[in-house]
Amino acid sequence: MLMAAIYDRFMDASERACLAEWRAELLSVAAGEVLEIGAGTGANLPLYGADVERLVLTEPDRFMARKLAPKLAPVARRRRVELLSARAEALPFADASFDFVVTTLVLCSVGELDRALRELRRVLRPGGRLLFLEHVAAGDERPDRLAWQRRIEPVWRRIAGNCHLTRVTDRAIERAGFELGALERASVRKALPWVRPSIRGWAR
Repeated sequence: MLMAAIYDRFMDASERACLAEWRAELLSVAAGEVLEIGAGTGANLPLYGADVERLVLTEPDRFMARKLAPKLAPVARRRRVELLSARAEALPFADASFDFVVTTLVLCSVGELDRALRELRRVLRPGGRLLFLEHVAAGDERPDRLAWQRRIEPVWRRIAGNCHLTRVTDRAIERAGFELGALERASVRKALPWVRPSIRGWAR
């Protein structure tokens, strides 16, 4: 409940500094039938283009979903839109249901990362793409920051909706059977130091 209440204000500076631009670039290629995992309060909603025919959003946190639901109507005028409370680890969709799956700042908080990624791969059609923007563990070039992430993580998970600071998400994506097509690393500007390391790109 607390996270849903403060999330948009907490993220505002970083959204204006870089995240909104990164989201728009990432989602510009989405088309056909698209599944977004952990849609939160709907930051991605205005960024989906005309080529998206059907948009399915999952958000298991009922407080986040309550903030998201009123924002669906304008988007639904242009395409089919659905909102479900499904968890990423157990998606209620048949195999090969979607052309694109989108995750933005959500894989840090799923309960079982490897299982969730296998589910995302299962529901993608052959040749489909996973589009991702995630904060991750600091790399080997910043051992000081990684050490701080490890110290802070137990408390951070409790106050930030199970958000893990030390996940190496790109390796997990590959473990799940994806082939990385593009990967860019960057520091999230205006964010707290322990959530600045990020990756974005796509995998097939």
